[in-house]
Amino acid sequence: MRQAGGSRATEPPVAGSSPKKTNACRALDALGVSYELRAYEVDEDDLSAETVASKVGLPAEQVFKTLCVRADDHSVWLAVLPGDQVLDLKAMARAAHKKSVEPVPLKELVGLTGYVRGGVTALACKKPYPVIVDESAQLFDVISVSAGQRGLQIFVHPERYLAAVSGQFAAIARPKED
Repeated sequence: MRQAGGSRATEPPVAGSSPKKTNACRALDALGVSYELRAYEVDEDDLSAETVASKVGLPAEQVFKTLCVRADDHSVWLAVLPGDQVLDLKAMARAAHKKSVEPVPLKELVGLTGYVRGGVTALACKKPYPVIVDESAQLFDVISVSAGQRGLQIFVHPERYLAAVSGQFAAIARPKED
């Protein structure tokens, strides 16, 4: 299910062309993990996981977003959760065995992860940060995660993704409040 490729880029794939492989794809290739790449048209004004989900043809609870947080001891963690949910900071802190966690400011995101907002992935990050994946991922045969750039998603089995990022499952998400 892999498709032809190139390098990590911040530009979305050209419509009608095969998506180019990113470092995230190459990380899965190196581990022998099968996946499918799915390109979509990026709306710079709406980078929400719900919008991505509608464009790749999956329900929002099956499209997982990756958020970067910093713990009270200054360690950096990645939280991977369903697109229709929000990160429960207290639950994330418990899962990470920390007193507290806070979202990393957007201005620090590229420097820490190597990825821009809307393209963050736990695969092939600048550093191998600890990863917590919301346990709801286990409900699906396939989840969608960013391929490391806006406009490109990776469809992968949740257990294989967890192994690829050396992560752990925990309940870290909660429904959005209206």
